[in-house]
Amino acid sequence: MSYELVVGLEVHCQLNTSSKAFCSCSTEFGKPANTNVCPVCLALPGALPVLNQRVVDDAVKLGLATGCSIAPRSVMARKNYFYPDLPKGYQISQFEEPICSEGCVSVDVGEGVRDIRLIRIHIEEDAGKSIHDIGDDTYIDANRCGVPLLEIVSYPDIRSAAEASAYLQKLRQVVKYLDISDGNMEEGSLRCDANVSMRRKGDTEYGTRTEIKNMNSFKSVEKAIEYEAERHVSILESGGTIQQETRLWDADKLETRSMRGKEFSHDYRYFPDPDLVPICVDDMMLDRLRKELPEFPEARSARFVEEFDIPDYDAGVLTAEREIADYFEETVRACGDGKTASNWVMGEVMRTLKERCIQISSFTISPANLAELIGLISRGTISNTIAKQVFEKMLESDEDPQTIVEREGLAQVSDTGAIERVVEQVIAENQPQVEQYRSGKTRIFGFFVGQCMKAMKGKANPAVVNDILRQRLEGGA
Repeated sequence: MSYELVVGLEVHCQLNTSSKAFCSCSTEFGKPANTNVCPVCLALPGALPVLNQRVVDDAVKLGLATGCSIAPRSVMARKNYFYPDLPKGYQISQFEEPICSEGCVSVDVGEGVRDIRLIRIHIEEDAGKSIHDIGDDTYIDANRCGVPLLEIVSYPDIRSAAEASAYLQKLRQVVKYLDISDGNMEEGSLRCDANVSMRRKGDTEYGTRTEIKNMNSFKSVEKAIEYEAERHVSILESGGTIQQETRLWDADKLETRSMRGKEFSHDYRYFPDPDLVPICVDDMMLDRLRKELPEFPEARSARFVEEFDIPDYDAGVLTAEREIADYFEETVRACGDGKTASNWVMGEVMRTLKERCIQISSFTISPANLAELIGLISRGTISNTIAKQVFEKMLESDEDPQTIVEREGLAQVSDTGAIERVVEQVIAENQPQVEQYRSGKTRIFGFFVGQCMKAMKGKANPAVVNDILRQRLEGGA
C-alpha cells in the first residue's frame, strides 16, 4: 500500500478503411495469406506510397473527439527497424510532428471522473504477421502490411488496472461512435501496450517502467497490469532493481515474461519520409470534419432522458453502443413509448444478442416491427406474455407481428363472458385458497390470476381477469 501504480497506454487502432494507408490493396480481414498485397506494401523497387485521404480524415475526427490540438502541418516519418514481417525495413509513422496532440479522455471507475491526458494521436501503417506455429519454420503473411493505424499515446496518468480498462473501453466507444474502427480486440483492430512502473507514494519521480504487450481483451489488460505491479513491488521490496524491458503477457499462465530490452526513440533513427509530402489541415477541412462528428454518448444519454422520459440508467445502457442507441431511437420514434421501448431493447433484444453472440446489425427484427409489437401490447391486442412468444417467432422469420398474431390465433381475449366462465371454474376448484383470501390473506390473489391465465393459455386480458376475480372473490359469489 506504500506504492503507487503509474501506467501509460499506447493504443493502436486499426481504421476500417476499405484500402490500405499508402496503396489501394484491400484491408479485408481473414483473406488467404499474401493475397492483399502489391508492389507498394511489399516494398518492391521503384514503388511509391500515396497517403489515403480517409486516414487523415479519421485521424482528425478522433483528435477533435478527444479535444486534441490539430496540427495545421504534420509530417510522415520513417521508423527504422529490421524484422522479417517488415518488407521495407522501416515503418511509415509520425514522430516529431504528429497530426494530433494534447487531448484527454475522461473515465469514471466509481471514484469520480478523472481526465487521462493524451500526448498524441498519430498515423502509421501496420507491419505484417510472423507465423511460428507451422512446423519448425517461420512464415510471413504480408496482408497486414500497410493497413492504416492510429496510435493513441497517453500520459502516465492512470493509477489502477481498472482505470486502464475503463480508459481503453472509452476509447473503443469513441472510435465506434465515430465509425472509424470496429474496435475488435480479438481480431487486432484495437491493440494495447501498457507502460507500467511503481513509485513510493508521495514521490514525484517515476520509477523504471516495463512495457507489456500481447493483451487482447479488457480483462487481459487488467490482469497483466495487476501482475506486473505485484512483480515490481516484490523486486523493489527485496532490494532488487527493475530492468527496463518489453514483456509479453501469457494469458494461459496469467503472468508476464521477458521478451527483449526496451527500445528508445533514438534506436529507430526517425527521419521525415522523402516520398510523402506534409499533411496540411486547413480551417475548411476542420469545419467539414466537425460537422461529420456524431452525437457522443454523454450528450445522447442526456437527450434520451429528457426527450423519451427514461431513467438515467436506461439511457446509459442504451447509448453505450452507437448501433444499439440508433436501434432504440428508431423504435421509440415509431411506437411513441420510450419506457416500453427501453424495456424491450434492454431486455429481450440485448438478451438475444448476448445468447446468439451477434451484433445488432445482424439482428433480424427491425425497429419498425418491434415498434409494431409494442403497439399491439399498448392497444390490448396481446398481453406481455403472448408478446414474448410473438417475439421469438419474429426472430425466426421476416414476418411482422400482426401477421403472426392473426395466423397463430394469439389475439388477447377480452370477452367478459368467456373470462367469467374460467374464473368461476378456478374458484370452484380452489376452495381452500378462496377461504384463505377471504380470511385476509390477500397476497394469494396472484395465484388465482395465474390459474386463470394458465387455463386461457395466456390469451386472457389481465386487466379484465383481475376485475372479474376481485368481484367474485370479494362479492362472495
